[in-house]
Amino acid sequence: MAWDEWEQLKAAAAERHGTHMQLNQLPADRGASEGDLISNKPAWTRIGTDVGSLREDISKATAKLKDGQTGLGSDSGCLTAAAQKDVHESWATYVERLSGRCGKLSGLLVKAGTDQVRTDESVEAEVAKLNVAYADTPAVGGQGQGR
Repeated sequence: MAWDEWEQLKAAAAERHGTHMQLNQLPADRGASEGDLISNKPAWTRIGTDVGSLREDISKATAKLKDGQTGLGSDSGCLTAAAQKDVHESWATYVERLSGRCGKLSGLLVKAGTDQVRTDESVEAEVAKLNVAYADTPAVGGQGQGR
């Protein structure tokens, strides 16, 4: 397929779709402002670490939740104590699962940043291979050749 034909096909496809998404890099001189999407390894790592740090806060909340249950004694004969025990068990399970979810999500976010960098690096390496494999040959003829 000739390059001109390819360009015509792309133009025709663009005309068929009035609204489309365009993913381009911002100009280098433009700084990030409120609402701009930043997608790089440090950003992914930072958010992954932040989500992971929620586990520490959840752990503290779990300890306070457990401390609040001490001294209730047996729930036999007291409907309020029985209800409180059920609610405590429900919340303890919820908080434990939430902590696990934060841990898994943290790892996934950090991995996403690492994978993104690896993808960018692998694409860059493949393009570099193309540049080597299909490098322009030095021009011949018409040069002074030391004359």
